[in-house]
Amino acid sequence: MASRDTSLFQPPSTERSEARLRVALVDDEPLARERLHTLLTSYPTVDIVAECETGDEAVLALASSAVDVLFLDVQMPGLNGFDVLQALGEIIGVDSLPAIVFVTAFDSYALKAFEVSAVDYLLKPFDRSRFERALVRAKARARRFAEPEAPDREDPALMALLRGLRADRKVGDHYARRLAARSGNKLNLVRVEEVDWIDAAGNYARLHVGGRRHLVRETMTELESRLDPNRFLRVHRSIIVNVERVTTVEPYSHGAYVLTIRDGARVISSRTYSARLRTLWL
Repeated sequence: MASRDTSLFQPPSTERSEARLRVALVDDEPLARERLHTLLTSYPTVDIVAECETGDEAVLALASSAVDVLFLDVQMPGLNGFDVLQALGEIIGVDSLPAIVFVTAFDSYALKAFEVSAVDYLLKPFDRSRFERALVRAKARARRFAEPEAPDREDPALMALLRGLRADRKVGDHYARRLAARSGNKLNLVRVEEVDWIDAAGNYARLHVGGRRHLVRETMTELESRLDPNRFLRVHRSIIVNVERVTTVEPYSHGAYVLTIRDGARVISSRTYSARLRTLWL
């Protein structure tokens, strides 16, 4: 039987040693993390720079750590794998995301979507051979990103996948649970249920949370698509409210309404968005 080709990870001693590969792994299952750790540490040129149990930990760690390849679990409590990518894209920029290898138990439909988008995956349980193929592909992508002459680090396949996931997450319970807002060097992970209301601030959305304000680098339309419509209602092109935080609704004029929010703010709906407002409260 032919021996496994590990030349990408163990170059001949007569040649200059290759650059080390900085890897992070994120999985809420201890056994899965241990399995990934064991496989990764068998390669002498791989450095594990972060091991995270939750999506929150991953965002905090990867926002300040340079990583070439990220092994990312899809299904985790709190921030899932897609939430992590979305948050990191907002904080460090999509063009600075590492090469991604999803670790998942998704069905064949989801796996086909990953393949079409050219984003690799490991389907649990996986063997060493399948792991190695994913690592080789991820390393090749990371090398391409690192080339000085590369005109653009942004990965079109990853961008397409993120856009598709954002659309798909409008179905079922896959809406954002937390939103990543950066203030200087500080990262705030805001639980969506704690948001009172949201208004537009240029190309940003401003979250109002118990008297505090946080800026999220998304347009109102983008953010609306990630929020559960049973909890959040757009009442104006520049305003989204948490329906559970609205204390009163009063007629204003020409089909518009004044809404009082629990934090004391008063916002005015526009007639364009009033139809659904009436079905909820009037």
